[in-house]
Amino acid sequence: METHIITITLRECSTQYGLSEADVREFIDLGLLQAADTPDAIFGEADHLARLARLHHDLGLSKEAIDVIVAMRQRLVVVQEALARQTARATQLERYLRGSGPVVETDF
Repeated sequence: METHIITITLRECSTQYGLSEADVREFIDLGLLQAADTPDAIFGEADHLARLARLHHDLGLSKEAIDVIVAMRQRLVVVQEALARQTARATQLERYLRGSGPVVETDF
């Protein structure tokens, strides 16, 4: 999955994503968005910003509820990555036990 990192001004954010400057500043205060080095701008993933806008506008969730949802999503991503690693290790062990493949050392 390709990640698109952007730097966007608060005014552009309002135009493109429909988030007011006050909303964006609150998201920054909550740690949901990262302020850029450029004044009145944010830095981050375009998909993340679009997701925040959808949660705020389409579902009408409060910023605190969005904070909880984002934290849960981040934990889910970590768990999915761990599952993928463990699945790969189990597959590798099965191949080794069947004698059909080498074992590669990893730093898990």
